[in-house]
Order: sequence, then C-alpha cells, then structure tokens
Amino acid sequence: MTDMTSSIDHAARVLNEGGLVALPTETVYGLGADAESAQAVAKIYQAKQRPANHPLIVHIAPEADLSYWTRDVPAEAQKLMQAFWPGPLTLILPKNPAITNAVTGGQDSIGLRCPSHPVALALIRAFARLRPSGQAGIAAPSANRFGHVSPTKAQHVRDEFPQECADGMPVLEGGDTEIGIESTIVDVSRIAQGMPVVLLRPGHISAAQLAQVLGYTPASPDAAVPRASGTLKAHYAPQTRLSLFDTTNLEDLLAARPGHERWAIYAFDAPPPALPAQLQWHQVSPDPVRYAHDLYALLREADQQNLDHLLIQRLPADQRWDAVADRLQRAAAAFE
Repeated sequence: MTDMTSSIDHAARVLNEGGLVALPTETVYGLGADAESAQAVAKIYQAKQRPANHPLIVHIAPEADLSYWTRDVPAEAQKLMQAFWPGPLTLILPKNPAITNAVTGGQDSIGLRCPSHPVALALIRAFARLRPSGQAGIAAPSANRFGHVSPTKAQHVRDEFPQECADGMPVLEGGDTEIGIESTIVDVSRIAQGMPVVLLRPGHISAAQLAQVLGYTPASPDAAVPRASGTLKAHYAPQTRLSLFDTTNLEDLLAARPGHERWAIYAFDAPPPALPAQLQWHQVSPDPVRYAHDLYALLREADQQNLDHLLIQRLPADQRWDAVADRLQRAAAAFE
C-alpha cells in the first residue's frame, strides 16, 4: 500500500467516525465532513466560524446514486452533469428529505458537485466503501475561516487551522490546486416550477459554456434563489485592507497614502521607473485562467508581509474575467 493510499484510507476512517478532513480539489482545498451526519457537519461550522444557515456543498463520486441525495434531476441538470462532471460545477437541486438539513442551511435544496481531483475522488470512494449504503458524500466548503481567502496549497490549510491539525485532523496533500477559485454554482432546483437555470456564482465554467449546453444563457439571481456558498456581498477577503483601482484614480489614491504605510499594487502594466520605498509593484498575468490560479496565493503572501493596504487593478469588462472579478469585488466589499 502506498503512502497516499494509506493516508486516504485513514482520512476515510476519520470521516466515517465523524471527524474533519482537509482535502484537495481542482478548485481549492476543502474542509470535509460526513454530509449525512449533523454532528460532523456542525464541526465544519464551528471550525470555520461559519453561520449555520450558510449551506455547504456536498462532494460525490461520478457513480453516486443521485436519488440518494436529490428528489429530482431535471433534464437541464443531466445535460450539465454530462458536460462538466467531474469538474468545477456545483448544481443546486431539490434535496432528498432523508438528508440532514444541517448541510443545506435549513433549505429544501442541496448543492452537489463531483470533483475531478484524483485525491478527492479516491477519498470519496474509500469513504463509500465504509458506508452500509455504499453512498458517500463529503460536505466540504473551502478550508479557511469564514469569509477569508480560500486555500490553494495544503500549507495554507495548516496555517489556517493549526489547532485542528495539532489535534490530528488529516490534511491530504494534492499539490497546488489547478484552478485556484471556487466552483461555478447554478440553481436547477426550481425547474419544475418553471424557473430557468440561474447562475449563482461564476467560476471556471463560464456562462457562455453553460449556454452552449443549455441552449440559453443562465438567468441572473432573483429574490427567491436558494442561499449558496460564497454569494454573500463580503467574502474571500484577506486580512490586509484591499481596494480596487483603475488607471484614472490610482494617482489620487497614492497621493492620499500616509507616508509611513506599506502598500502593494497589483497591476497589468509594468512598474513606473521610480517607486517610493514603501510601495511594492506586482505585475499580474493578463490571462484570466492564470490570474485565477494565482490570486489567492498572492493575497495570502501579502498577508504574511504585514502590509497596510493592497491596491488591485480592476479587471477588464469581459465575460472571461467574471469569476475573478466576482471574488475581488466581494473581497473589497469586506473593507467598505
């Protein structure tokens, strides 16, 4: 038995016994627990300091019996699963009444995702082998304190949860995450009531890609959409104060900077020839996929430097940038 197989089997036993496990996915690292145990799910909320009405996403394997988790899989959901699972797409579906309300924030809907990371899939399958039903779901929000920056490396998780790790919480190593931001979330729970597919959170899978499969562009959120992970106004925030700028107001912002403060600027352009000693300039990638991959690691590195302020250039008004623009806008909102 390889070391990784042994680690996965141990983590599966921890899940089966009601404990917490940190696991890699292709998006970000997750803090996982048995999705069928209200007591285990409560440990996620406690560790993350997360409001109990903020629902979790349940991670399942490709071969999972969907009827175990949801009472209805509409045709639109089936199309999206066929196109994007395993992968970074979460579907909000009508919940099977047998599943605990603890994982759904008390709602009658459930978020399901089939991740593509091999370690995540191996863990779900090892967990399933321990279940009398043969079915296993891992409730796994991002492995960070609520509202903070998601982890894209195993070390980020250890930094975020030192006490839990010291107490023996397994942290499965999966390298740097491939995508770097959280999954796209779409609501398909109200199709039977005549509602279209609704895009709740943009991600690596774009609205245009969803439209190609559905035959129409997903609708924007309405007043009655289910609550979903990562959709609060303020979220994904570093500890360091963060503001967005464009080229028209950067000089004004810098002119107002207290001379003793250490600021970092993240911009698409190369740095100007002369910078004050208290300013850092970081040139960021013009590619939205690479930018998304790097974003959370950059924010965590900035926090470690004890800077006073981060200035991040606003992103292009282009659908390819929607996902990272969403994360930055919510991060900046935490400081408004």
